[in-house]
Amino acid sequence: MAQMYSNEAHEGAGEGGDAPSGWPDIPGDTAFTIKVPEADPLVRAGFPAHVTVLYPFVHESRIDAATDRELTTLFAGHDAFTLTFDSFRRYPGVLYLDPWPHDPVTALTKDLTRRWPEAVPYRGIFGAGLDPHLTVTNSEGPATQDAAYDALQAELEPRLPLSCRVQAVNLIVWDGARWRDRAAYRLRGR
Repeated sequence: MAQMYSNEAHEGAGEGGDAPSGWPDIPGDTAFTIKVPEADPLVRAGFPAHVTVLYPFVHESRIDAATDRELTTLFAGHDAFTLTFDSFRRYPGVLYLDPWPHDPVTALTKDLTRRWPEAVPYRGIFGAGLDPHLTVTNSEGPATQDAAYDALQAELEPRLPLSCRVQAVNLIVWDGARWRDRAAYRLRGR
């Protein structure tokens, strides 16, 4: 998801109006995210720390009581899990934390897209999608990103590793100005 929570420009794309890449968010767009408040002090991108499970999902107008029940059942079929962030990685223009393991997040994405095949991750811009990640910053261009991200990574690495217990997945909606929480779906406890 590109411009999540106050216009995140994710992997060089944007989700808040017409972004430089032409990737607009439409009011009523929805997405599923995992909140990672433990990483908020590390994020320099102007939005809360999160791992995207699926962006975009279906338009908010399609989420009725029956869809909500299906989502509740789908997420309750997955065990809660812990993500550990102990290393940085990069996409072009993006410095991110690599959550480990990837499997629980990708399993959620696969179940959602199997049930709602029209919900193509990242609108198909990145083929099959991107590996799970937590964007730290995405503000540098090609000429400055290596030096800037090397310095930021050196500053933040002493704060790693950090872990986050994931017990719910959040449905958020773009209201035309910002992303807001709509619902949280509990995972099966252990």
